[in-house]
Amino acid sequence: MKVLVTGGCGFIGSHFIRVIFEHRPDWEVVNLDALTYAGNLASTLDIQTHPKYRFVYGSIADKSLVERLVADVDMVVNFAAETHVDRSIVDNEPFILTNILGVQRLIDACVRHGKRFHHVSTDEVFGHLGPDDPKFDESTPYAPRNPYSATKAASDHLVRAAVHTHGLRGTISNCTNNYGPFLYPEKFLSISITNLLDGQPVHLHGDGRQIRDWIHVKDHGFGVLAILEHGQMGHTYMMGGNNEMSILDTAQALVRVMGLNENMISFITDRPGQDRRYAIDHSKIESELGWKPQFSFDQGLREMVEWYRKNEAWWRPIKDSSGYRRWYKDQFEE
Repeated sequence: MKVLVTGGCGFIGSHFIRVIFEHRPDWEVVNLDALTYAGNLASTLDIQTHPKYRFVYGSIADKSLVERLVADVDMVVNFAAETHVDRSIVDNEPFILTNILGVQRLIDACVRHGKRFHHVSTDEVFGHLGPDDPKFDESTPYAPRNPYSATKAASDHLVRAAVHTHGLRGTISNCTNNYGPFLYPEKFLSISITNLLDGQPVHLHGDGRQIRDWIHVKDHGFGVLAILEHGQMGHTYMMGGNNEMSILDTAQALVRVMGLNENMISFITDRPGQDRRYAIDHSKIESELGWKPQFSFDQGLREMVEWYRKNEAWWRPIKDSSGYRRWYKDQFEE
């Protein structure tokens, strides 16, 4: 089996490649990544010399490149995306280019060559939940509330349209907030851990009562693998971590794990379009494919903190870069 993994130098994609090599050692992987701000070759150092691995620099919006690569593989798994809500609010054009046009390029090539396609999406396409609302499931209507989630919703609809119109052998997965090693320090947990290691505070938007469901990135990878091997064509599968917590509770758990005081938690102005609660019902993938999350949040958080303690050489150059410093100042230094 030969797989094209797009966005394989990013957080979730690089972990998925590790899942393949650890559990499907006879598979080959071609990793297509444009190495934008969150794509990092240093996230794949441990797999770059693997005999069944090949890296290709490029964008999923590059029609001729995508055509050549898709023609030479058995299946495509799309992790490539612009993902950060705050960045989409400032400038949505890169999100439209990658998350919509790029996905259409992949779909078109897979249809032409008859290839299997799996598209990785997010729970943010469903909008937000009230405190007593039932969790998102595969029948939840789409209601994106920021430019990032709007582009991801569009890409999901493009996949479904191609399944029904062109016979694309496609599936979709929607997932909650991922955490674990190699998480780029723009996301809440990775910013917070690295800030605390530097003696800086954790920043919470608004009142910190927003609810998120945390799933370990390796659990997500196993779920995608299960869908690739056993999922029904045209179906969507939801993945959650059974770890529904407020951002404030998450921050308090983090400072406890790191042996610090809650005075390291600060509150800043809420972001525009902030969703209050995300939560996913993953009973379909559990009952049909036998997948369920294996990591408890406490276990995963402790391991994540320890990884960042030991791997400053990975995250320090990112946080010291001029581009990151400008972005951080715009976001948190009011």
